[in-house]
Amino acid sequence: MRAVRLVGYTFGGLSAVYAGYYTVVYLTRWEWQRALISAALLIVVEVFLATVLVLTRLARLEGRIEASDARVEEVRRRLEQSRSPIPNRFNWLSSVDRTPLDGTQRTFVFVPVLMVAGAALSGIALVIQKIAGATARPGAERRLAGRLAALTAPTLGEGVAGSGTAGNRRSAPGTTAPGTLGDAVPRARTGRRLLAVTAGVVGLLLVPLLWTALADATQTRAEEAPHAASTTLVFRVDTYGDHSAAAVQLAAQDLWETCRRSTAAQNADTSLSALRDGVYTGVVRPALPSHDVMRLRGCLEDANTNRTSAVVLGEGQADSR
Repeated sequence: MRAVRLVGYTFGGLSAVYAGYYTVVYLTRWEWQRALISAALLIVVEVFLATVLVLTRLARLEGRIEASDARVEEVRRRLEQSRSPIPNRFNWLSSVDRTPLDGTQRTFVFVPVLMVAGAALSGIALVIQKIAGATARPGAERRLAGRLAALTAPTLGEGVAGSGTAGNRRSAPGTTAPGTLGDAVPRARTGRRLLAVTAGVVGLLLVPLLWTALADATQTRAEEAPHAASTTLVFRVDTYGDHSAAAVQLAAQDLWETCRRSTAAQNADTSLSALRDGVYTGVVRPALPSHDVMRLRGCLEDANTNRTSAVVLGEGQADSR
C-alpha cells in the first residue's frame, strides 16, 4: 500500500511539474489556448493529489481510532478479569455452617428487633448496590479503560503472530515484549524536515524571479519601434477535412486578421500573400518590436480557428531601401 501511494505521489508530482512548466512556457510564448489546456491539466493533477492526501490522512486517522478502541476494550476486559466473579460484600447474611468449632458449639443470641431491622436494611442496601453496579459499572469501567489506555504498552508489529494484546499475554508478568520499547519511541525524521526546509527556502527564492520573468514575457506596454521598414513572417497553414485551396486561403486570411490585432503596436498597414500550397507571407508596416513579433508568432502557432493549425517557418525585419 505504501509503495502504491509513493508511486501515485511521484506520478502526480511529476505531472504537476510538467503541466506547470508548460503553462508558463505557453504564457511566455503568448499561446493562450495551449496555456489554458496546460493550466486545466495542472488543476486536475492538484485536485488528484489533494484527494489522495485527504484519503490517506482519513485512512490513517481511522486506523488510529480503531487501534485506540481496541486498546480501550482490552483494558476493560482486563478490569473485568481482575474483578471477583461473585462478590460477597455481605458475609454476615450468608448461611452459617453450624459445625462444631474446636469441640464447642456456637452460641446464637437472638435479638428479634435487631435481626429484623438489620435484615431489612441489609436487603435494601443489597438492592441499591445491585442497581448501582448494573447501571454504573459499564460506563465507569469504559471511562477508566479509556484513561488507562494511554498507559498501556504499544502493540507489537505485524510480523508477530496475532495482535499485540496476545503477544503481551504470552509474555511473563513483569517483563516487556520484545520490540515494544522500540515502537514506543518515535524515530527522528531529520532528513525529511531538512528536505522540507530546503524546498521551502528554494521556492521562496524562485518565486520573485519567476514572477519577474513571467511579467516581462507577458507585458502589454508599447515598446520603441525598431529601425526597420517592415516585419515579415512566413508560416504554413493546414486545415482538417477540407484541403481545397479556397478553404486554406480562407483559413489563412482569417488567422492573419485575428492575430495581427494581438500586438500592442499599431499595424494598420499589413498584407498577406501566398508563396506556394499552404505557405503564406505576412508583412506588417512599420516594423514591430521584438516582443510584438513574439506575440504575433505565438498567436499564429496557437491557432484557435476551427480545424486549422499553423506553423511559423521564419521571421525577420526588412530594412527600407
